[in-house]
Amino acid sequence: MRGTVTIAVRPLVEYALRSGDLTSGFRQTASLADGIKAHQQVQEAYGEQDRREVHLRTEIAHGELLFVIEGRCDGLLTDADGGVTIEEIKSTGGALPGAESETPEVHWAQAYCYAYMYAKTEDVDRIGVRMTYVETRGDGGARVSFERTADCEELERRVAGYVASYAPLAELQLRHRAARDDSIAKLAFPYPSYRAGQRKLAGAVYRSIEAGHQLFARAPTGIGKTMSTLYPAVKSIGGGTLSRLFYLTARTTTRASAEDALRRLEGGGLRLHAVTITAKDKLCAAAAAQAGVPGCAGGVCMYAEGFFDRINGAILDLLSHETLMGKAELLRYGAKHRVCPFEMSLEVAYAADAVICDYNYIFDPRVSLKRVAAEWKASCALLVDEAHNLPDRAREMYSAELTKRDFLDIARAFKGREAAVHAAAKSVDAALLAIRKRDQERGPHLVLAEGMPEALNEAVEAFAEAAEGALAGAERSGGTLPMTSGAGHGDAQAPARGSDAAVLAIGETPEDGGAALAPDDPYALLLETYFAAVNWMRIGKLYDAERHIVYAERQRSDVRIRLLCIDPSRLLRQMRKGYRSQIAFSATLFPLGYYMDLLGAEETDYSISVASPFNAAQWTTEIVPVSTRYADREASLAPIAERMLKLVAARPGRYLFFFPSYAYMNVVYETFLAHGGAEVRTMLQRPDMTEEERDAYLSAFDATSAGMLIGFAVLGGVFSEGIDLAGDRLQGVAIVGVGMPQPSFERDLMRTHYDAAGLPGFDYAYVYPGMNKVLQAGGRLIRTETDTGVLLLMDDRYLRMPYRRLLPEEWGADREARADGRP
Repeated sequence: MRGTVTIAVRPLVEYALRSGDLTSGFRQTASLADGIKAHQQVQEAYGEQDRREVHLRTEIAHGELLFVIEGRCDGLLTDADGGVTIEEIKSTGGALPGAESETPEVHWAQAYCYAYMYAKTEDVDRIGVRMTYVETRGDGGARVSFERTADCEELERRVAGYVASYAPLAELQLRHRAARDDSIAKLAFPYPSYRAGQRKLAGAVYRSIEAGHQLFARAPTGIGKTMSTLYPAVKSIGGGTLSRLFYLTARTTTRASAEDALRRLEGGGLRLHAVTITAKDKLCAAAAAQAGVPGCAGGVCMYAEGFFDRINGAILDLLSHETLMGKAELLRYGAKHRVCPFEMSLEVAYAADAVICDYNYIFDPRVSLKRVAAEWKASCALLVDEAHNLPDRAREMYSAELTKRDFLDIARAFKGREAAVHAAAKSVDAALLAIRKRDQERGPHLVLAEGMPEALNEAVEAFAEAAEGALAGAERSGGTLPMTSGAGHGDAQAPARGSDAAVLAIGETPEDGGAALAPDDPYALLLETYFAAVNWMRIGKLYDAERHIVYAERQRSDVRIRLLCIDPSRLLRQMRKGYRSQIAFSATLFPLGYYMDLLGAEETDYSISVASPFNAAQWTTEIVPVSTRYADREASLAPIAERMLKLVAARPGRYLFFFPSYAYMNVVYETFLAHGGAEVRTMLQRPDMTEEERDAYLSAFDATSAGMLIGFAVLGGVFSEGIDLAGDRLQGVAIVGVGMPQPSFERDLMRTHYDAAGLPGFDYAYVYPGMNKVLQAGGRLIRTETDTGVLLLMDDRYLRMPYRRLLPEEWGADREARADGRP
């Protein structure tokens, strides 16, 4: 045999039996916990001679390949006459199938594989196969079973067919892995030498992956963090420790850096399958433009019909001819095979050696990749770039909210139209109204001492069930409902009819937005509110009284109830569980202990701080002691604008001026123009900038551009981190304020939470998040060992602790705090 292919039953049959259209049907899928419970309910009735969760294994030769097929059957039942039946149990949150013809063939295929394994091992000529479906919604427990019998010859023919369908992909992957591992063995570091500190970081990453530990790394700007993490991870793939890696980012700019690093490694001989998952709305819009159509009509993919008939061939073609698969490649092969490029990127992610994508594909329970087995995780490393962004992103991932007005509007709109929806929406509205009326003397905000309100939860569950029925009915009667993005398979869902992104189901929600229905269509509001209810139910199952707070915000006659994740550490730890290693790194992972707390570090995890390769002589740093506090902002406008004008007059060049908010930036900008800045070429960041406009903004800082240029931007925005303006592209940076988040009820809740835990609550909620934005923005200035530039820190708080302590040593702010106006 030329190669051995070890594969589990489920991925084998799911691949082999894919066919049909990409659909957007509403199906209630069972959660993992509900699925386990349903299995146990059935298995509890087994007799003494019956067995549950039986591991089975067999080997099948196909050409020069040996397939080792493994799996665990739910039940192995023996009757009084010694006859054996294999039982496969599926849980569903939707309606039970009414007839055998309504059961997906892919479910039977799983059972056939288990039956064949047992029959072959035990030399059984004929065996029974039973499919049992268990309902989990409501009180649950309802079930229905269907039975077939098969002889060993029939089973062998079926399983051989599944193997034959999978074999072309297996052969391709074996050839690729041999070439990949050979290329990695010969792969040298792609630069003549390591930068200062770069070898230290790369070594720490490699050792952490080898040991199977998590690493939290503070590595300064300019050290080459992307290559310092990717190169050792790739080497670990070649050595057999890893089989794949995920490079996780929060922004498109850092995704591009990872793609550039892999491209450089490929230039050095690396052969690696790497795919970048681009947001669905962007990729599908580009596909529509390429095809010369206005878009996917009514939210239905223009390549939906026959998608699963073509996707296997498309993936084989793509993997046979491409290694680095970004937006351009996905668009090209998507058009060639008439398959959705976004859906194809999700499918390729399971076969690729490296995946570059947003955090949410791993950490967000709404859109994380679902077909991930334990052994798949065990040989996978997570490289989390700009990890300082993850805590706030995670808080949103693990939070949910409902608004009373939505349910009241639905109750009115569906009166006389959908009785079940009308009644269910009224029940949720009533439950929220009761919360709104509680303790009104406490003001607009009310923390619910009981945590999750039981009456509301019951009403929301009933609403989700009624809404799903109405939406499914609307779809059956000719309405169009949109595809989702990033959703996953449920237990009883047929993979041959839907994909990770295509099925709207309980437990799933769109990454990129809502419906394609007209805004005034009541079903559009129903769909949006349905997703909010689903998210409430999902996050409710993650609720932890120590790390979540439920509060109501009264807004005149309305009320918003929010399930807020104060501390995401436990859930982040839970979501990364099973992966071999996580490498969380950032130039501003500081204070390191603070970020390790928020990111869920454990006692056995590693940490490292790498010194900057730059020195204080490269910075000309000045602290301008002006108050930018909200009460003093009007008085600050003229001094800030005049100091900026003085800077650019003394040192003409290109500058970035950062502000804590758009409002503050806009008024300083107007003051700047009024004081003589109108003659200077300026650009102003806007919150609604398109990707093309953002690219044009950065392109203006090209090294070949002549003349003075000032870019006004916001701290924490797209231009304050993840961009590289080395050399003559940037001569100075001014930072107004200390980046502190605006005081809010939620930030105060965080402060109280961390104070109660014996930690500096104000610093955790306000100071550290703000200063992180400052460090990121200041890091745009010096990118190489030969860069020099001016840094203005415009706030008197930089002269005091703890702000002064949080400034990097290489900025040289401790040498002197000058306020004499010298540039």
